Amino acid sequence: MTDERSSGDERSGDERSSDERSSDATPTHVRHRSSTESGGQTRDLTYPPSPQALVVPVYDNHTHLEIADGQNALDYREHLDRASSVGVRGVVQVGTDLETSRWSADIAAREPRVLAAVAIHPNEAPLLAARGELADALDEIDELAARPRVRAVGETGLDFFRTGAEGRDAQLESFARHVEIAKKHDLALQIHDRDAHDDVVDLLLELGAPARTVFHCFSGGPELASILAENGWYASFAGTVTFKNAAPLREALVQLPRHLVMVETDAPYLTPTPFRGRPNAPYLIPHTLRSMAETIGTDVSMLAAQISSNTELVYGSWTDEPVTVEG
Repeated sequence: MTDERSSGDERSGDERSSDERSSDATPTHVRHRSSTESGGQTRDLTYPPSPQALVVPVYDNHTHLEIADGQNALDYREHLDRASSVGVRGVVQVGTDLETSRWSADIAAREPRVLAAVAIHPNEAPLLAARGELADALDEIDELAARPRVRAVGETGLDFFRTGAEGRDAQLESFARHVEIAKKHDLALQIHDRDAHDDVVDLLLELGAPARTVFHCFSGGPELASILAENGWYASFAGTVTFKNAAPLREALVQLPRHLVMVETDAPYLTPTPFRGRPNAPYLIPHTLRSMAETIGTDVSMLAAQISSNTELVYGSWTDEPVTVEG
């Protein structure tokens, strides 16, 4: 099975790599998106205008509010306020290493519009393993997973696009441990799957996938969609589904049972058409949702209601566990 991710992914470098971490002058959890495209062209760094608000609200089930982007990077509160104004009622803030996972858990504890996911990103695992630090890092992820309002383990999985053969054992070890942690705490599992469809599926079947397993930024086509449907795994669609060259994604979307479909931004990356390349944010979800409804041939509000229900089934309600820290 080949990777059918649409070409031209604007994530020009590994956004979780050490060269994009904060300087000493900024908080340790802050990351920065490159100002250039993969071909070296300068991006438009202005945030797109707000879309028309949704009548039926939805959730952004995968975003990275710790990654600064744009001419004037937005504070996480402004991201959430803009999202609220257009019918995006909450987000799952996703960690990719210890610093961002700690921050995600901290923000969820004090912000009622945020739930957290915690993990070591697949491309971080080989770096930690090389330093002899992977096991300890995974132990801390296990501890963070027990915190209130942490509802998912992720993003974890396999990335054979950015990590070569020498790092695959570490990725496999890390992925297996994350599966174990998700099942231990009865949390959803958010999967990062890049150029690794077969291996991801094989490992999930071998270990036994958690009850709520989500393929974040679904990048497959009809073949992978059939596997997800057969196993009751969820597909979360990002702005890539709006791209002109993403026909396989749209075929998969049409094929999938609607009770297994969700929507996300993966912000600040993968900004939907017509703003591709500009900073992405949760408030832009309506563009992706409307494109998905058009592809399926259904009413936007009906799809929004279904996706909102799906999202709450996977992560629980944003209101059933109160915030515990004053903001």
